[in-house]
Amino acid sequence: LSAIMLGLYSGFILLIAYGPHILGAKMSPGSTITWGIPIGVGLILSAFVLTGIYVRRANGEFDDLNNAILKEAQQ
Repeated sequence: LSAIMLGLYSGFILLIAYGPHILGAKMSPGSTITWGIPIGVGLILSAFVLTGIYVRRANGEFDDLNNAILKEAQQ
């Protein structure tokens, strides 16, 4: 999950550095919204989704593993 987020952020930073004309391009001829806004919002939303995935795994699979280790250590 960290590698996915690192890739997304790195890609966004590289796009800012080497393709600012893409981020500054209008979504449609009459629009005031550029492509940078939905791409940025998508990046933020992907961070929330990946965090949710991690929390779900941490509260399920990882807690079960931790409880099994604690039970074994108490014996």
